Amino acid sequence: MEVYIYAVVCVILIGSSYEQTQKNAKELQLNPCLGQPNCGSCIGAGPLCGWCYQAGWEEKQSSRCDKIDNLIHYGCDMTFIVSPDNVVDYIQNQPPKDQDEAGPPIQLSPQVMNLVLRPNKPVTFELTFRLAEDYPVDLYYLMDLSQSMKNDKDKLAALGNQISDRMSNITKNFRLGFGSFVDKVTMPWISTVPAKLISPCDGCAAPYGFKNQLPLTVNTSLFAGEVQRAPVSGNLDSPEGGFDAIMQATVCKEQIGWRDQSRKMLLFSTDATFHYAGDGKLGGIVTPNDGQCHLDGTGTYTHSTLLDYPSISQIRSKLSENKMNLIFAVTAEQKAIYEKLSDLIEGSSTGELADDSSNIVDLIQRNYDLITSKLELVASSMENISVSFRSKCQGNITRDTSSCDGMKIGDEVTFEVTVEVKSCPVDHQQRVRNITISPIGLTDQLTLQIDLICECDCEKTANEKRNASECSYHGTLECGMCTCDEKRYGKFCECDGTNLQSEDYDAACKMTNDSLTCSGRGECLCGKCYCSARTRGSQQKFSGTFCECYDYDCPRHNKELCGGRGTCNCGQCICSQGYNGSACECPTSQDSCKASNGELCNGRGRCECGKCKCDLESFYRGPTCEDCPTCTGKCNDNKACVQCRAFESGPLSQEECKAKCPEITMQDNVEETAEAKLCQFKDDDDCQFFFTYEYDANNQVIIKAQNTKVCPTPVNVMWIVIGVIAGIVLIGLALLLVWKVLTTIHDRREFAKFEKERLNARWDTGENPIYKQATSTFKNPTYAGSG
Repeated sequence: MEVYIYAVVCVILIGSSYEQTQKNAKELQLNPCLGQPNCGSCIGAGPLCGWCYQAGWEEKQSSRCDKIDNLIHYGCDMTFIVSPDNVVDYIQNQPPKDQDEAGPPIQLSPQVMNLVLRPNKPVTFELTFRLAEDYPVDLYYLMDLSQSMKNDKDKLAALGNQISDRMSNITKNFRLGFGSFVDKVTMPWISTVPAKLISPCDGCAAPYGFKNQLPLTVNTSLFAGEVQRAPVSGNLDSPEGGFDAIMQATVCKEQIGWRDQSRKMLLFSTDATFHYAGDGKLGGIVTPNDGQCHLDGTGTYTHSTLLDYPSISQIRSKLSENKMNLIFAVTAEQKAIYEKLSDLIEGSSTGELADDSSNIVDLIQRNYDLITSKLELVASSMENISVSFRSKCQGNITRDTSSCDGMKIGDEVTFEVTVEVKSCPVDHQQRVRNITISPIGLTDQLTLQIDLICECDCEKTANEKRNASECSYHGTLECGMCTCDEKRYGKFCECDGTNLQSEDYDAACKMTNDSLTCSGRGECLCGKCYCSARTRGSQQKFSGTFCECYDYDCPRHNKELCGGRGTCNCGQCICSQGYNGSACECPTSQDSCKASNGELCNGRGRCECGKCKCDLESFYRGPTCEDCPTCTGKCNDNKACVQCRAFESGPLSQEECKAKCPEITMQDNVEETAEAKLCQFKDDDDCQFFFTYEYDANNQVIIKAQNTKVCPTPVNVMWIVIGVIAGIVLIGLALLLVWKVLTTIHDRREFAKFEKERLNARWDTGENPIYKQATSTFKNPTYAGSG
């Protein structure tokens, strides 16, 4: 039997511990501040969290980290609460301006900011972009000079001055350059027959991978001559080595002549597809492209046969790194594939090239307008740091966006930039870092110098107090909390663990080997359980040697623990004298069950918990089983009083009413309940009135009457007479109408029948029996048959 009881107790404790664990987990979800082990992790848990380093706080509360409002509410002085705020400092904040004698144009403002950020507490600031006038433009024309593009080359040379003139209308600070490409000079792309290596086709120059024919220059008149002098060449397959050319034109900054601050436009013109990473294996080239510049003194690509073609991701990365806009000018049959390629490369676009490139000027103008009219901001990626944008984009509605369309020279747009640190990195060197925000295809950028708040000032070595008296001289006081020396433990390092193994620390605080320490409801210090409060800030704590009891979890009666008539001991009520029951709700005396005749429940029931429980087979109910709900007696007894009190009618006079009848409560509506019986009667006016009666704790009748009666609607005789007369008249008219219709139909049928017989009549020409003709015919029988 003892073993059984012991097992039941263990099951109850395990279930209770599990319930407490679930409750703690839910509380932690609602309040992420709770349970943080140190000040640094506390301020990183959320912007509402604070750390209280006030002395003696452990004696009041179980956690130094909590919501700031809770810490103040529970008694922590504001001067002892650590809750750092974000700091925003503008290092360089020059307003946008056009290019002038004082210096280059500024399109993005601010330029440099210092942010001291607390994890999970976002900071928002404004960023302004203005599309400057006469912003520097570098246009490098990269052309496929295989044999099929010969006509395009001649047309491009003729249109060189037009390109310069058109771009001069856009900006006064314009430079133009030219480069060409064919393919890798090896099989299977180029014939390696010696004669073909000198001239692969009639009038063709020796093949090459890429060559910088004209570096970017303000003397745009040189463009036409260089294009005209550049010879065409030939190759064997349809795809060209354009990716090699794009890579070299992008990364060879000095050789091409790209300026640091300019809108860099790389115009790629071809009538064929492209080779990409992996195709080099067909020619025995297996070394991946290194993304470096390999141009010699003549501008020729030297590693064409040494390095594989670059991949799309490499092209995309280098274009983004060098803030370059790529324009694909391709023929109609190749446009679809280059549009798909453009979708993969940020800041690129595709235009359709005429068969002889005659529309190249308009194509450059259109794509330049397309590029400049769209502004899109991007932030360099950083682990655990998010950047978001909001803007009206020259409208009236603010929305989440990092891009704006329809920009024109001089237009200015403002973005709301929100930066948030999600968590602190473990590596301390990563707590200071820089991220950049810049428009795609432009060198303008905002540099954010971010310093993460991952440690409180009180945690720094200079502010520590070693061998502190608050820590029993065996620990370091840090942010109001003790960090104990080796072999010491406890909140104040008051416990000596020299002769204890790690598994022995909590052994004295466990009811069984399998149970939780202090039943999961407290902390074990020096072999003794210190029970915690049931909820944060509550004065109601668990109790018992192992915190197995909770003296506030007993049943309640009338919203009071143990009915206010006893004490709660480990979940059970110990009632005061004169009361019993699970919540001490029942008086032991039976006086409240005695009827007026002194008999318990009028002999029609039994007294339970101070109330009569009437026999079910009996028709009687009420506090002392004195009322019969199915009998009319009580309703009839109160009928006259309700009439005189509520409606001043009935058989009783006013004097009799005041003397005999109790007070009656008037209300809009009355309903029958378990305690109240509903009565319904008709008075002399044939109106129904309603009332209920019930009994209070002192067996006094309580009558509630409905203040309105339900009377039948009076009959309007005049309207009835008028209705009858109108009905008779209408019925007569209807009958006359029916008779008239029937007679009309009958007459028409008879007339039709007469007409039919008249038309069918025949007058025969019969002979008059007394008429004789004027001539007679005689026959002689003698000669009958002769002849």
